[in-house]
Amino acid sequence: MRLFIALNLPKRERQRIERASGPLRDEGRPVKWVDSDSYHVTLKFLGQVRADRLERIREAMAKVAGATRSFEVDLGGFGAFPTIRRPDTIWLGVKASPELRCLKQDLEWALGDCGFEAETRAFHPHVTLGRADAGGGAGDFRGLDDVVAGMEFDGSVAVRSVDLMRSRISKAGAQYSVEFSARLATS
Repeated sequence: MRLFIALNLPKRERQRIERASGPLRDEGRPVKWVDSDSYHVTLKFLGQVRADRLERIREAMAKVAGATRSFEVDLGGFGAFPTIRRPDTIWLGVKASPELRCLKQDLEWALGDCGFEAETRAFHPHVTLGRADAGGGAGDFRGLDDVVAGMEFDGSVAVRSVDLMRSRISKAGAQYSVEFSARLATS
């Protein structure tokens, strides 16, 4: 099964993000927009995982979560990877607070003990809003930087758990389900 570890967002915040990102959707650009029910912050992509490895993953997540106090993360700022002029992914930013960075690093170490390779790329937390159509032309995203510059969003979300997510890919897009949830320590 295809798995990743994520922070899921509350329904109210997902709806706020969807409303705020409306101007991007209204542009009519060649983008496959993510359904707001699927908005999340990926902490660690695990890839294809055999069922017999699930227990060790759950144990590692529970250990890290139990040693991490709940905290808040700030959301804001729209952008794209690799660039706003030639995007692959359009996103809403998530502030990489010290607490979030520590949680991410602790998960990397704990999952390293379970045989998963550590991520070598820099951590840029975000909520994926859409993925650009690879067949789009060079001019398809002209002016997108101006649209994004005129958009605002500020939010804050309490991080109280980390979720092991299962991803099922279909023609309709990715469908996610929570396989396991590990609660963070309370203050």
